[in-house]
Amino acid sequence: MTRFFLITAMGFLSQIFASAGDGERMKPYPAPRIEAKDQDGNTVNLEEVYKKGITLVYFYPKASTPGCTSQACSLRDAYEELAQRGVHVIGVSMDKVEAQKKFRENNKLPFTLLADPDGKVVKAFGVGSLLGFASRQAYLIKDGNVIWRDKKASTSQQAADVLRVLKEMK
Repeated sequence: MTRFFLITAMGFLSQIFASAGDGERMKPYPAPRIEAKDQDGNTVNLEEVYKKGITLVYFYPKASTPGCTSQACSLRDAYEELAQRGVHVIGVSMDKVEAQKKFRENNKLPFTLLADPDGKVVKAFGVGSLLGFASRQAYLIKDGNVIWRDKKASTSQQAADVLRVLKEMK
């Protein structure tokens, strides 16, 4: 119960203080090549996804909390424009497959959510928090390399931040 209260409070506070992230373009470095289960229990190999074009891998602390829902819905609402730009969106949290499936269905998310209850994807990207959750971060990956990261990803402005970076890349 205490853990749930803490997650709910974190989501509420992130909504209050939500602002554009402080993302940064960087010298490309290899993105983690790792596998995890998606919301349907299917294995997703991130290395294979990277080969399909630009990939946005974004992390959120807990499915179905206010801040995480706002972040996911921001990307959902801009999904068509992101897809037109060749971006594949993948959300990751340390929730189990069932929670990711429910989160995706309840919010009509058109993109893949990875379940990472053991934290191997979180660890590979280095986005763990002191509370044992994924911290809210986002990574753009092109040709298998991280080209942009946002260590303080926004909730309601996540899609706008990513689209701004994509426009600047042209």
